[in-house]
Amino acid sequence: MLAAAVGLLAASCGGSSGDSKLTVLAASSLTDVFGALAPDARLSFAGSDELATQIREGAQVDVYAAASPSYADELYAEGLIERPRVFATNRLVLVVPSDNPAGIEAIGDLHRPGVRLVVGAEGVPVGDYTRKALEQLGQTDVLSRVVSEEDDVKGVVSKVAFGEADAGFVYATDVKPAADDVRAIELPREAQTEVLYPIAVVVGTEHREEAERFIELVLGERGRAALRKAGFGVP
Repeated sequence: MLAAAVGLLAASCGGSSGDSKLTVLAASSLTDVFGALAPDARLSFAGSDELATQIREGAQVDVYAAASPSYADELYAEGLIERPRVFATNRLVLVVPSDNPAGIEAIGDLHRPGVRLVVGAEGVPVGDYTRKALEQLGQTDVLSRVVSEEDDVKGVVSKVAFGEADAGFVYATDVKPAADDVRAIELPREAQTEVLYPIAVVVGTEHREEAERFIELVLGERGRAALRKAGFGVP
């Protein structure tokens, strides 16, 4: 699905200015929710940092929804998006394969010899949240167990689901779609960091009314219900 969405985005970047289809760039963890809310929109899902780069490079898009305020704040300061509004929250969990061959039940188990850990890359929101959580726990040394750093949270889930890693840090909302293949281990309260999702209209869009309607949909009762159903918190 991601490849298809990226392909559609590429087509939109070279499309005519008369294209009437709303184009939304959104964090990978929003795939199911946004797909259900706006099935007729052109949706592209990836890491929030990668999507911010596309906007900076002039991609013809209408709405940006990120998994971290940092990139949205930067784009706003650069005059590339309008003022962001937070529409959802999330939390970090440790995910392991459903059969859990390494027997991991807590973060401390990641120190065992041979454990393979997968995380989001630095600069990717889930990667930054992971490093902040480990720092708060005084457990940053488990990063020595990292065998792969992924460009988005879906990559982390996939590596664990396919048995290419023994554990990974993802958002709680990413566990349900892969529930047959992975299970979540809750993190200690002191490890939790605030995960906020901002959304904004991209400056210069030719589809401003449609973009505003989409954002109001996400912020409204239907959007809030869909977010809650997927496991997100709503502000």
